[in-house]
Amino acid sequence: MKIVFFGTPDFAVAVLKKIYNSENQILAVVTVSDKPKGRGRKLSFSPIKEFAVEKKIPVLQPENLKEEKFLTTLRSFKADVFVVVAFKILPFAVYSIPPKGSFNLHASLLPKYRGAAPIHWALIKGEKETGVTTFFLEKKVDTGNIILQKKIAIDENDNLGTLYEKLSALGAEATLETLEIIRRGNFQPLPQDNALATPAPKITKEICKIDWNKPADEINNLIRGLSPSPGAFFERGGKIYKVFKAKTVKEGKLGIGEIKQTKKEVFVGCLDSILQILEIQPEGRKRMTTEEFLRGYSLI
Repeated sequence: MKIVFFGTPDFAVAVLKKIYNSENQILAVVTVSDKPKGRGRKLSFSPIKEFAVEKKIPVLQPENLKEEKFLTTLRSFKADVFVVVAFKILPFAVYSIPPKGSFNLHASLLPKYRGAAPIHWALIKGEKETGVTTFFLEKKVDTGNIILQKKIAIDENDNLGTLYEKLSALGAEATLETLEIIRRGNFQPLPQDNALATPAPKITKEICKIDWNKPADEINNLIRGLSPSPGAFFERGGKIYKVFKAKTVKEGKLGIGEIKQTKKEVFVGCLDSILQILEIQPEGRKRMTTEEFLRGYSLI
């Protein structure tokens, strides 16, 4: 099938590669504008644009998705379908163009975790499984009829980084299968049950702050859901410390927020038990193991 692909981050690149290496034809990619980066403020491409330029795929970077010139260009490709992975909200004027529709790949088992950060929230909420969903675009975000879902177990050692990679690969498979389903036709998309919907809003600094008044497992899930970026943090002595890895310790007793240190270990009291910090980053320094941290720093 002939496709126009909409996407921006690394997560979308795995999907684009899978389509590129299939029998389908990518007519163009649509991505965000180049952005100045670093001290030199040199313009940098999105990961999707980098791949497209390397493979000599035409790239569109509209400032306004409703601009008539952009819409005319999209129509001129005469694509069968638009594929959307981690991109902006498309207006009806865009997603209604292709005859076989426009579908989105979402990194959750919809209707659970609708929103900007589904992978983060599946971990933060302590889910044991998640997955990916392809669905046809509709006016209300993440509410369209489901074409295909694929599930995956969440390992207790998974964090945002590892689960991101797993779901990116799973999403690539799901997208190819979805294209084949659409190509064959004669399928019935499944409406979402809005009563089962849960939100996955954008991650803010307030969400990242650790509250030691909560259960240790809940805090550990927050750390997993924010590692390696942006990172869960706490404040101590006027300084910020990010925590990237921890584990719950059921034995022993510490007051809420109370810290105990050995030569190689750091423990913090939580509502119901204790959290052992395994990887930490002091403000203005690099990420390190707790043992490395304790060679030059102390939280007491």
